[in-house]
Amino acid sequence: VFDMLFPDGGQGRVPIVAITGTNGKTTTTRLIAQMARQGGYSTGMTTTDGIYLNNELIYKGDCSGPASAQAVLKDPAVEFAVLECARGGILRSGLGFDQCDVAVVTNIAEDHLGLGGVYTLEQLARVKGVVAASVHRGGHVVLNADDDRVYALREHVVGTVVLFSLYPDNIRIQRHCEAGGVAAIYDEGYIMIRKGNQLLPIEAVENVPLTHGGAARFNIANVLGATLAAYVSGVSMPAIRCTLRRFRNSAEDTPGRMNLFEIDEVHVLVDYAHNPHGLKALGEYVKAVKTGRSIGVITGVGDRRNEDIVAIGAESARIFDEIVIRCDQDLRGRTEFEISSLLRSGVHQTAPQKKVSYCPNELEAVECALGKAGPGDFIVILVDNVQQVIGRLRELEQRHAMARMVG
Repeated sequence: VFDMLFPDGGQGRVPIVAITGTNGKTTTTRLIAQMARQGGYSTGMTTTDGIYLNNELIYKGDCSGPASAQAVLKDPAVEFAVLECARGGILRSGLGFDQCDVAVVTNIAEDHLGLGGVYTLEQLARVKGVVAASVHRGGHVVLNADDDRVYALREHVVGTVVLFSLYPDNIRIQRHCEAGGVAAIYDEGYIMIRKGNQLLPIEAVENVPLTHGGAARFNIANVLGATLAAYVSGVSMPAIRCTLRRFRNSAEDTPGRMNLFEIDEVHVLVDYAHNPHGLKALGEYVKAVKTGRSIGVITGVGDRRNEDIVAIGAESARIFDEIVIRCDQDLRGRTEFEISSLLRSGVHQTAPQKKVSYCPNELEAVECALGKAGPGDFIVILVDNVQQVIGRLRELEQRHAMARMVG
Protein backbone atom coordinates (compact mmCIF):
# COMPACT_ATOMS: atom_id res chain seq x y z
CA VAL A 1 0.00 0.00 0.00
CA PHE A 2 2.79 2.42 0.90
CA ASP A 3 4.57 1.64 -2.37
CA MET A 4 1.37 2.52 -4.21
CA LEU A 5 0.82 5.75 -2.27
CA PHE A 6 4.45 6.89 -2.45
CA PRO A 7 5.98 5.53 -5.67
CA ASP A 8 9.71 5.91 -6.41
CA GLY A 9 10.50 6.92 -2.83
CA GLY A 10 8.15 9.90 -2.90
CA GLN A 11 7.16 11.59 0.37
CA GLY A 12 3.62 12.51 -0.60
CA ARG A 13 4.27 16.20 0.03
CA VAL A 14 2.87 18.92 -2.20
CA PRO A 15 5.68 21.08 -3.66
CA ILE A 16 5.54 24.48 -1.93
CA VAL A 17 6.82 27.81 -3.22
CA ALA A 18 6.54 30.56 -0.56
CA ILE A 19 6.87 34.25 -1.40
CA THR A 20 7.56 37.14 0.96
CA GLY A 21 8.95 40.68 0.86
CA THR A 22 7.70 44.25 1.15
CA ASN A 23 6.56 44.93 -2.42
CA GLY A 24 5.89 42.67 -5.41
CA LYS A 25 4.73 39.64 -3.42
CA THR A 26 1.31 39.23 -4.99
CA THR A 27 2.43 39.80 -8.58
CA THR A 28 5.30 37.33 -8.11
CA THR A 29 2.95 34.80 -6.50
CA ARG A 30 0.41 35.04 -9.29
CA LEU A 31 3.10 34.74 -11.95
CA ILE A 32 4.65 31.61 -10.42
CA ALA A 33 1.21 30.03 -9.99
CA GLN A 34 0.36 30.70 -13.62
CA MET A 35 3.66 29.12 -14.71
CA ALA A 36 2.87 26.02 -12.63
CA ARG A 37 -0.63 25.79 -14.09
CA GLN A 38 0.78 26.20 -17.59
CA GLY A 39 3.19 23.38 -16.74
CA GLY A 40 0.29 21.02 -16.07
CA TYR A 41 0.00 21.20 -12.28
CA SER A 42 -3.27 21.62 -10.43
CA THR A 43 -2.20 24.69 -8.48
CA GLY A 44 -3.38 26.16 -5.19
CA MET A 45 -2.50 29.77 -4.48
CA THR A 46 -2.91 32.15 -1.55
CA THR A 47 -2.57 35.93 -1.92
CA THR A 48 -3.79 39.13 -0.30
CA ASP A 49 -6.68 38.92 -2.80
CA GLY A 50 -7.90 35.46 -1.82
CA ILE A 51 -7.44 31.70 -2.17
CA TYR A 52 -7.40 30.27 -5.68
CA LEU A 53 -7.55 26.74 -7.05
CA ASN A 54 -6.17 27.04 -10.54
CA ASN A 55 -7.96 30.11 -11.95
CA GLU A 56 -10.98 29.89 -9.66
CA LEU A 57 -11.32 32.22 -6.67
CA ILE A 58 -12.67 30.02 -3.88
CA TYR A 59 -12.35 32.51 -1.00
CA LYS A 60 -12.06 36.30 -1.27
CA GLY A 61 -10.08 38.35 1.24
CA ASP A 62 -6.58 38.81 2.59
CA CYS A 63 -5.37 35.20 2.61
CA SER A 64 -1.63 35.68 3.07
CA GLY A 65 -1.54 34.00 6.50
CA PRO A 66 -0.97 30.44 7.77
CA ALA A 67 -4.64 29.38 7.98
CA SER A 68 -5.09 30.04 4.26
CA ALA A 69 -1.87 28.19 3.45
CA GLN A 70 -3.11 25.17 5.39
CA ALA A 71 -6.45 25.29 3.59
CA VAL A 72 -4.62 24.97 0.26
CA LEU A 73 -2.27 22.25 1.49
CA LYS A 74 -5.19 20.15 2.80
CA ASP A 75 -7.01 20.24 -0.53
CA PRO A 76 -6.50 16.85 -2.23
CA ALA A 77 -6.83 18.47 -5.66
CA VAL A 78 -3.70 20.60 -5.16
CA GLU A 79 -0.51 19.29 -6.79
CA PHE A 80 1.57 22.48 -6.46
CA ALA A 81 1.18 25.22 -3.83
CA VAL A 82 2.21 28.86 -4.27
CA LEU A 83 1.78 30.75 -1.00
CA GLU A 84 2.14 34.46 -0.31
CA CYS A 85 3.44 34.96 3.23
CA ALA A 86 2.91 38.43 4.72
CA ARG A 87 4.49 39.95 7.81
CA GLY A 88 1.27 40.06 9.86
CA GLY A 89 0.50 36.37 9.57
CA ILE A 90 4.07 35.37 10.38
CA LEU A 91 4.07 37.50 13.54
CA ARG A 92 0.66 36.28 14.71
CA SER A 93 0.83 32.59 13.91
CA GLY A 94 4.01 31.70 12.05
CA LEU A 95 3.85 29.79 8.77
CA GLY A 96 1.22 27.32 7.63
CA PHE A 97 3.86 24.67 6.83
CA ASP A 98 6.94 23.19 8.48
CA GLN A 99 9.18 23.53 5.43
CA CYS A 100 8.98 24.56 1.82
CA ASP A 101 10.80 23.65 -1.38
CA VAL A 102 11.41 27.16 -2.70
CA ALA A 103 11.24 30.58 -1.02
CA VAL A 104 11.34 33.93 -2.81
CA VAL A 105 12.21 37.18 -1.01
CA THR A 106 11.43 40.13 -3.31
CA ASN A 107 12.77 43.11 -1.29
CA ILE A 108 12.77 44.60 2.20
CA ALA A 109 11.76 48.24 2.61
CA GLU A 110 10.07 50.48 5.17
CA ASP A 111 6.45 49.48 5.72
CA HIS A 112 4.45 48.44 8.79
CA LEU A 113 7.25 49.64 11.07
CA GLY A 114 5.97 50.30 14.56
CA LEU A 115 3.40 47.50 14.28
CA GLY A 116 3.60 44.10 15.97
CA GLY A 117 6.82 44.91 17.81
CA VAL A 118 8.77 45.54 14.59
CA TYR A 119 10.44 48.96 14.70
CA THR A 120 13.48 48.68 12.41
CA LEU A 121 14.30 47.32 8.97
CA GLU A 122 16.67 44.83 10.60
CA GLN A 123 13.79 43.45 12.67
CA LEU A 124 11.56 43.37 9.59
CA ALA A 125 14.28 41.44 7.71
CA ARG A 126 14.32 38.84 10.48
CA VAL A 127 10.56 38.38 10.13
CA LYS A 128 10.80 37.96 6.36
CA GLY A 129 13.80 35.69 6.87
CA VAL A 130 11.57 33.12 8.58
CA VAL A 131 10.26 32.16 5.13
CA ALA A 132 13.75 31.80 3.65
CA ALA A 133 14.87 29.74 6.64
CA SER A 134 11.96 27.32 6.15
CA VAL A 135 13.45 25.96 2.92
CA HIS A 136 14.71 22.43 3.50
CA ARG A 137 18.19 21.25 2.64
CA GLY A 138 18.05 20.51 -1.08
CA GLY A 139 15.47 23.23 -1.72
CA HIS A 140 16.18 26.69 -3.15
CA VAL A 141 16.16 30.18 -1.65
CA VAL A 142 15.56 32.86 -4.31
CA LEU A 143 17.06 36.17 -3.14
CA ASN A 144 17.19 39.67 -4.63
CA ALA A 145 20.90 40.42 -5.02
CA ASP A 146 20.16 44.15 -5.50
CA ASP A 147 18.75 44.46 -1.96
CA ASP A 148 21.36 44.43 0.83
CA ARG A 149 19.05 43.09 3.52
CA VAL A 150 17.62 40.37 1.30
CA TYR A 151 21.09 39.31 0.14
CA ALA A 152 22.23 39.07 3.78
CA LEU A 153 19.62 36.35 4.41
CA ARG A 154 21.85 33.89 2.54
CA GLU A 155 23.85 33.51 5.78
CA HIS A 156 20.86 32.11 7.66
CA VAL A 157 19.48 29.39 5.36
CA VAL A 158 20.22 25.73 4.68
CA GLY A 159 18.65 25.65 1.20
CA THR A 160 20.66 26.34 -1.94
CA VAL A 161 20.82 30.07 -2.62
CA VAL A 162 19.99 31.34 -6.11
CA LEU A 163 20.01 35.05 -6.96
CA PHE A 164 18.32 37.52 -9.27
CA SER A 165 19.38 41.01 -10.30
CA LEU A 166 18.47 43.78 -12.71
CA TYR A 167 22.18 44.30 -13.29
CA PRO A 168 24.27 41.59 -15.02
CA ASP A 169 27.50 43.18 -13.74
CA ASN A 170 26.33 43.04 -10.10
CA ILE A 171 29.46 41.80 -8.28
CA ARG A 172 27.31 39.53 -6.11
CA ILE A 173 25.97 37.80 -9.22
CA GLN A 174 29.46 37.56 -10.70
CA ARG A 175 30.93 35.88 -7.62
CA HIS A 176 27.91 33.63 -7.15
CA CYS A 177 27.95 32.32 -10.72
CA GLU A 178 31.74 32.00 -10.87
CA ALA A 179 31.36 29.65 -7.90
CA GLY A 180 28.91 27.57 -9.96
CA GLY A 181 25.70 29.18 -8.73
CA VAL A 182 22.46 29.84 -10.60
CA ALA A 183 21.00 33.31 -11.15
CA ALA A 184 18.40 35.19 -13.18
CA ILE A 185 19.53 38.48 -14.72
CA TYR A 186 18.27 41.22 -17.01
CA ASP A 187 20.85 41.65 -19.76
CA GLU A 188 20.62 43.56 -23.04
CA GLY A 189 16.84 43.48 -23.06
CA TYR A 190 16.51 39.77 -22.16
CA ILE A 191 15.48 37.75 -19.15
CA MET A 192 18.35 35.28 -18.71
CA ILE A 193 19.18 32.31 -16.53
CA ARG A 194 22.89 32.12 -15.76
CA LYS A 195 24.39 28.82 -14.61
CA GLY A 196 28.07 29.30 -13.89
CA ASN A 197 29.30 30.99 -17.05
CA GLN A 198 26.52 29.63 -19.27
CA LEU A 199 23.66 31.92 -20.32
CA LEU A 200 20.18 30.65 -21.14
CA PRO A 201 17.97 33.31 -22.79
CA ILE A 202 14.39 33.02 -21.56
CA GLU A 203 12.49 35.85 -23.26
CA ALA A 204 12.96 39.38 -24.58
CA VAL A 205 11.49 41.89 -22.16
CA GLU A 206 9.65 43.60 -25.02
CA ASN A 207 7.64 40.36 -25.34
CA VAL A 208 6.71 40.31 -21.63
CA PRO A 209 3.58 42.48 -21.17
CA LEU A 210 4.07 42.68 -17.41
CA THR A 211 7.16 44.88 -17.92
CA HIS A 212 5.42 47.44 -20.17
CA GLY A 213 8.23 47.28 -22.70
CA GLY A 214 10.86 47.50 -19.97
CA ALA A 215 9.53 50.77 -18.50
CA ALA A 216 8.24 49.02 -15.34
CA ARG A 217 11.61 47.97 -13.94
CA PHE A 218 10.10 46.78 -10.65
CA ASN A 219 8.07 44.28 -12.65
CA ILE A 220 11.22 43.13 -14.46
CA ALA A 221 12.54 42.30 -10.97
CA ASN A 222 9.29 40.43 -10.19
CA VAL A 223 9.62 38.51 -13.47
CA LEU A 224 13.22 37.57 -12.65
CA GLY A 225 12.28 36.23 -9.22
CA ALA A 226 9.26 34.32 -10.51
CA THR A 227 11.14 32.86 -13.49
CA LEU A 228 13.98 31.67 -11.27
CA ALA A 229 11.57 30.14 -8.74
CA ALA A 230 9.69 28.27 -11.46
CA TYR A 231 12.95 27.12 -13.06
CA VAL A 232 14.39 25.61 -9.86
CA SER A 233 10.96 24.07 -9.11
CA GLY A 234 11.18 22.05 -12.31
CA VAL A 235 8.49 23.88 -14.27
CA SER A 236 9.14 23.34 -17.97
CA MET A 237 10.78 26.07 -20.02
CA PRO A 238 7.91 26.18 -22.58
CA ALA A 239 5.47 26.78 -19.68
CA ILE A 240 7.64 29.58 -18.27
CA ARG A 241 8.04 31.29 -21.65
CA CYS A 242 4.37 30.94 -22.56
CA THR A 243 3.31 32.50 -19.25
CA LEU A 244 5.72 35.42 -19.62
CA ARG A 245 4.27 36.21 -23.06
CA ARG A 246 0.63 35.97 -21.94
CA PHE A 247 0.51 37.25 -18.35
CA ARG A 248 -0.69 40.87 -18.18
CA ASN A 249 -1.33 43.64 -15.67
CA SER A 250 -5.05 43.27 -16.28
CA ALA A 251 -7.77 43.60 -13.70
CA GLU A 252 -8.25 39.83 -14.09
CA ASP A 253 -4.60 38.68 -13.78
CA THR A 254 -3.35 41.29 -11.27
CA PRO A 255 -6.26 43.34 -9.87
CA GLY A 256 -5.08 46.64 -8.41
CA ARG A 257 -1.57 46.28 -9.76
CA MET A 258 -0.61 48.43 -12.73
CA ASN A 259 -4.09 48.23 -14.29
CA LEU A 260 -4.26 50.67 -17.23
CA PHE A 261 -7.33 52.34 -18.72
CA GLU A 262 -7.85 55.01 -21.36
CA ILE A 263 -10.75 57.43 -20.96
CA ASP A 264 -11.20 60.13 -23.58
CA GLU A 265 -7.45 60.16 -24.39
CA VAL A 266 -6.50 60.31 -20.70
CA HIS A 267 -4.37 57.42 -19.43
CA VAL A 268 -5.40 56.11 -16.00
CA LEU A 269 -3.33 53.68 -13.93
CA VAL A 270 -4.72 51.92 -10.86
CA ASP A 271 -2.24 50.53 -8.33
CA TYR A 272 -2.09 49.44 -4.70
CA ALA A 273 1.23 51.22 -3.99
CA HIS A 274 0.98 52.18 -0.32
CA ASN A 275 4.54 52.81 0.88
CA PRO A 276 7.34 55.15 -0.27
CA HIS A 277 9.42 52.30 -1.74
CA GLY A 278 6.55 51.07 -3.92
CA LEU A 279 5.50 54.59 -4.89
CA LYS A 280 9.05 55.54 -5.92
CA ALA A 281 9.24 52.53 -8.21
CA LEU A 282 5.85 53.40 -9.68
CA GLY A 283 7.02 56.98 -10.18
CA GLU A 284 9.98 55.85 -12.27
CA TYR A 285 7.53 54.14 -14.60
CA VAL A 286 5.27 57.20 -14.79
CA LYS A 287 8.19 59.46 -15.67
CA ALA A 288 9.31 57.02 -18.36
CA VAL A 289 5.97 56.83 -20.17
CA LYS A 290 4.04 60.05 -19.60
CA THR A 291 3.75 62.55 -22.44
CA GLY A 292 1.53 65.17 -20.78
CA ARG A 293 0.93 66.16 -17.18
CA SER A 294 0.71 63.59 -14.38
CA ILE A 295 -1.95 63.71 -11.66
CA GLY A 296 -1.78 61.53 -8.55
CA VAL A 297 -4.73 60.44 -6.42
CA ILE A 298 -2.96 59.59 -3.17
CA THR A 299 -3.69 58.51 0.38
CA GLY A 300 -1.95 57.47 3.57
CA VAL A 301 -2.62 54.31 5.57
CA GLY A 302 -3.84 55.26 9.04
CA ASP A 303 -1.86 52.71 11.08
CA ARG A 304 1.50 53.76 9.62
CA ARG A 305 3.88 56.11 11.43
CA ASN A 306 3.60 59.87 10.89
CA GLU A 307 6.88 59.91 9.00
CA ASP A 308 5.67 57.15 6.64
CA ILE A 309 2.57 59.15 5.66
CA VAL A 310 4.64 62.32 5.27
CA ALA A 311 7.06 60.36 3.05
CA ILE A 312 4.17 59.34 0.77
CA GLY A 313 3.31 63.01 0.31
CA ALA A 314 6.95 63.92 -0.35
CA GLU A 315 7.42 61.15 -2.92
CA SER A 316 4.15 62.10 -4.61
CA ALA A 317 5.39 65.69 -4.95
CA ARG A 318 8.47 64.43 -6.79
CA ILE A 319 6.38 62.38 -9.22
CA PHE A 320 3.15 64.23 -9.97
CA ASP A 321 2.43 67.64 -11.45
CA GLU A 322 -0.81 67.87 -9.46
CA ILE A 323 -2.14 65.90 -6.49
CA VAL A 324 -5.59 64.90 -5.24
CA ILE A 325 -5.65 63.65 -1.64
CA ARG A 326 -8.30 61.15 -0.57
CA CYS A 327 -8.82 58.83 2.43
CA ASP A 328 -9.35 55.08 2.75
CA GLN A 329 -12.72 53.90 4.01
CA ASP A 330 -10.98 52.35 7.04
CA LEU A 331 -8.97 55.15 8.67
CA ARG A 332 -7.27 52.66 11.05
CA GLY A 333 -7.45 54.83 14.13
CA ARG A 334 -6.78 58.24 12.58
CA THR A 335 -9.02 61.07 11.38
CA GLU A 336 -9.32 62.31 7.81
CA PHE A 337 -7.81 65.60 8.97
CA GLU A 338 -4.71 63.88 10.40
CA ILE A 339 -4.02 61.86 7.27
CA SER A 340 -4.61 64.72 4.84
CA SER A 341 -2.50 67.11 6.96
CA LEU A 342 0.45 64.69 7.07
CA LEU A 343 0.25 64.16 3.31
CA ARG A 344 0.10 67.92 2.67
CA SER A 345 3.09 68.39 4.95
CA GLY A 346 5.13 65.95 2.87
CA VAL A 347 4.03 67.55 -0.39
CA HIS A 348 4.81 71.10 0.71
CA GLN A 349 8.17 70.18 2.27
CA THR A 350 9.24 68.92 -1.16
CA ALA A 351 7.37 71.27 -3.51
CA PRO A 352 5.76 74.24 -1.70
CA GLN A 353 3.98 75.46 -4.85
CA LYS A 354 2.51 72.08 -5.81
CA LYS A 355 -1.22 72.22 -6.51
CA VAL A 356 -3.13 69.99 -4.09
CA SER A 357 -6.88 69.21 -3.90
CA TYR A 358 -8.81 67.21 -1.31
CA CYS A 359 -11.69 64.79 -1.97
CA PRO A 360 -12.12 62.35 0.94
CA ASN A 361 -14.32 59.88 -0.98
CA GLU A 362 -12.38 57.59 -3.35
CA LEU A 363 -14.77 57.71 -6.32
CA GLU A 364 -15.17 61.49 -5.94
CA ALA A 365 -11.37 61.81 -5.97
CA VAL A 366 -11.22 59.77 -9.20
CA GLU A 367 -13.84 62.03 -10.80
CA CYS A 368 -11.95 65.09 -9.55
CA ALA A 369 -8.72 63.92 -11.16
CA LEU A 370 -10.46 63.11 -14.44
CA GLY A 371 -11.98 66.58 -14.44
CA LYS A 372 -8.52 68.12 -14.16
CA ALA A 373 -6.96 65.99 -16.93
CA GLY A 374 -6.72 66.70 -20.62
CA PRO A 375 -5.77 64.58 -23.65
CA GLY A 376 -2.39 62.91 -23.16
CA ASP A 377 -2.36 63.37 -19.37
CA PHE A 378 -1.57 60.48 -17.03
CA ILE A 379 -3.56 59.83 -13.84
CA VAL A 380 -2.31 57.45 -11.15
CA ILE A 381 -4.87 56.24 -8.59
CA LEU A 382 -3.43 54.73 -5.41
CA VAL A 383 -6.44 52.52 -4.84
CA ASP A 384 -8.29 51.19 -1.79
CA ASN A 385 -11.52 49.60 -3.08
CA VAL A 386 -10.10 48.19 -6.29
CA GLN A 387 -13.26 46.54 -7.62
CA GLN A 388 -15.32 49.69 -7.11
CA VAL A 389 -12.75 51.92 -8.82
CA ILE A 390 -12.13 49.52 -11.70
CA GLY A 391 -15.88 49.11 -12.19
CA ARG A 392 -16.30 52.87 -12.44
CA LEU A 393 -13.38 53.25 -14.88
CA ARG A 394 -14.73 50.46 -17.09
CA GLU A 395 -18.10 52.16 -17.12
CA LEU A 396 -16.49 55.45 -18.20
CA GLU A 397 -14.37 53.67 -20.82
CA GLN A 398 -17.47 52.08 -22.35
CA ARG A 399 -19.40 55.33 -22.24
CA HIS A 400 -16.68 57.24 -24.10
CA ALA A 401 -16.22 54.38 -26.57
CA MET A 402 -19.95 54.46 -27.35
CA ALA A 403 -19.85 58.25 -27.71
CA ARG A 404 -17.02 57.96 -30.26
CA MET A 405 -18.96 55.35 -32.23
CA VAL A 406 -22.10 57.49 -32.29
CA GLY A 407 -20.10 60.62 -33.09
